Amino acid sequence: MKDRNTRSPHGRSLRMLAITSTISCLLLAGQHFAAAEGYAQPGPPSELQKQIDDTIPAPPLPPAVAPPHADMSPEIAALWRAVQSSPTGDPIFDTWPEQLGDSKPGDILEQRDVTATAAQVITAPVGRARLLKFRSTSATGEPSYGTATVVTPPTPWPGPGTRPVLVDARPINSLGKRCTPGYTLAHGLLGGGNVTGSSATDAFPPTAASALNRGYAVLIPDHEGPWMAYAEPNVAGQVILDGIRAVRSLPGGEFGDSRFAVGGYSGGGIASYATAMLLDEYAPDLTDAVVGVSIGGLVADNREIADRFNGSFASGVLLVVVLAMAREHPEILGHLNNLAQWAATSPLKDACGELAGPMGVVGIPIEVTADIADPLDSDIAERIFERTDLSDRTAGAPLYIYHAAHDLWIPIEGSRELYRQQCARGVSAVFRSEPGEHVTGLGTGFPGSFAWLDARLRGEPAPDECH
Repeated sequence: MKDRNTRSPHGRSLRMLAITSTISCLLLAGQHFAAAEGYAQPGPPSELQKQIDDTIPAPPLPPAVAPPHADMSPEIAALWRAVQSSPTGDPIFDTWPEQLGDSKPGDILEQRDVTATAAQVITAPVGRARLLKFRSTSATGEPSYGTATVVTPPTPWPGPGTRPVLVDARPINSLGKRCTPGYTLAHGLLGGGNVTGSSATDAFPPTAASALNRGYAVLIPDHEGPWMAYAEPNVAGQVILDGIRAVRSLPGGEFGDSRFAVGGYSGGGIASYATAMLLDEYAPDLTDAVVGVSIGGLVADNREIADRFNGSFASGVLLVVVLAMAREHPEILGHLNNLAQWAATSPLKDACGELAGPMGVVGIPIEVTADIADPLDSDIAERIFERTDLSDRTAGAPLYIYHAAHDLWIPIEGSRELYRQQCARGVSAVFRSEPGEHVTGLGTGFPGSFAWLDARLRGEPAPDECH
């Protein structure tokens, strides 16, 4: 049984303080790590890694059953359960549907009217908002589920055909289920969710409001999936594509022939990028429905960015992503040391996006959290990089790619290379270098991105600037 001090708010605070203090002391001790060339089998732990496990005992975890998609040892199954986001208390987000294998990707499993609370969050008139729960697919190809909110304006669609839909892939960048836009739209700004992050509100930039004011519907997906697997592209792309399928299947043919355009930036850019790359492979039935995808501030090369973030001002983001990835790729958990297990099972597992940036101030190298030398150059890291690399795919829809010219977090060269690759494969594409760095690039790039998406939803042919 866990000590009561670890379960009370005061106890959790003390535990977090102890974790932070331990990490800080280790770093101040002057221990540094050099990355190895290439990758190899996991090496033995360094002296510092041995000291961590000799000093800090493993957290006491209750026994737990393994998830339905993996064969785990009892110890890893217990850890996997313990690192999951805490339940929200709302069954539509928390409850794993039974017999998912009997449904098809995109089948609606449950829906709820959330108009009253969504209208508090979106800065435009709302006619109706519906929270949808639907069948989707995990990163390993097993049946899973997703949630998304479809919002319509109060006025009838004045144009020809059925109402177009803008898919607003917001940068959720979080570990906790309460941090999703769907939870905030369903429970309001005072419902205990993420009230400050860009995933929660529509003020910066006003994507949903701008679309609703033009008469479009807006689909806002919780693209990290039920296990909050931040930055896992397969999960994100599949949730969005299945969300589109769910909207198209709504009764009455309301969106049966609608055009869909997808836009996202940073963490949302990973999701919109994956939507384009997986479209033809995962959802060929949507090829004619998805008319364009806008991608901003994209991490195009996970290996390069992981090395760039490791031990730097962005180390907090890397550590959060590793924990999030472990929820869909649990073999990562087998290489967490005792210190990392305490952190991963602490209140950090419910953190919203605002925490990752400040965590990087300490410059924590990922080696401090592992039990193998050079974890980013190991065989397990290589397998995860390969599974999440979509660069060999060809986009199934026209692309608008934009990136801040002075992005210190994610260099612009990766987006330029994506543009060149997709052009070479015959995709209609546009590339824009925007003034500013990563955060300001969201604002400076929004007008051009939205104008491009607006034109696609109006039915205008996508421009091709590849030549």
